Amino acid sequence: MPVDIDPNGIVGKIDHVVTTRDDRVRQEVGTIVGDKNPVTVSVSENLLEAATALNTIHKIVRHFYLLGKKTNSYFMLVQLQMLMPMIIQEADALVSAVDTFKLAQPLGDGIGAVIASRFMVGREKQTIARDTVLAVNEYKGRKLYVVKAEGPMAYVGQPGVGIRHVIEEMGVKPSAIIMIDAALKLEGEKTGEIAEGVGAAIGGIGVEKYQIEEVAAKHKIPIYAVLVKQSILEAITAMRKEIAEASDKVMTLLNRVIEEKTKEGDNVLIAGIGNTLGVSQ
Repeated sequence: MPVDIDPNGIVGKIDHVVTTRDDRVRQEVGTIVGDKNPVTVSVSENLLEAATALNTIHKIVRHFYLLGKKTNSYFMLVQLQMLMPMIIQEADALVSAVDTFKLAQPLGDGIGAVIASRFMVGREKQTIARDTVLAVNEYKGRKLYVVKAEGPMAYVGQPGVGIRHVIEEMGVKPSAIIMIDAALKLEGEKTGEIAEGVGAAIGGIGVEKYQIEEVAAKHKIPIYAVLVKQSILEAITAMRKEIAEASDKVMTLLNRVIEEKTKEGDNVLIAGIGNTLGVSQ
């Protein structure tokens, strides 16, 4: 990560480093796999990400275990033991995700892409950013500009760059931005529950969220969020029935938000956020 002693401009630096890293990984994986099929390459990238995450978990747990033994620190080992249930839960989720990636099945995290694809069916698509596509539709006199990652590859695209392209380069002035994404649920919450709020609904290290908030604030565009609750395991494994069935409820909610927050003749920008593995447009 870039030096953050002077935070001015740090987001652009992080974006540059992350993009360079993604380019390198995609090139190396493509060379190793030896397959020009973009779906195969993207799936291999996701498998590498899962393996890397598991290896990192292993090394960190081993580090604190051996350090606790070496220093005879009972409290260090107790802290590690207290965290182990959550660590094992995350590791189990990553292991389970491997089979889903191999079969190129839609993930729970792809619910945002599923919703966006329903607006894109039968419409002309254009690439507006890396691994990111746009389609234009209409609903009750409103023009809908729908953005999602390009499927069925296992990518999340660059929604921040894409939204900025639509607003600043294409000259579209949306009356509202509506984002649909998966959200991690708390224990006790039901899978597939829908939450409605405001603000940029997107995870990651913050680059995309910053880009979306920046362009929205600059042009005074309100951002509305629709979230579908799920656990970390459900987010990175094959989409559960409860999550898939929530799509109809999300569509109903989206239509209501569009009708309440905009008027006829307005432009509305809809962004389906998430890994679009197995979800075409």
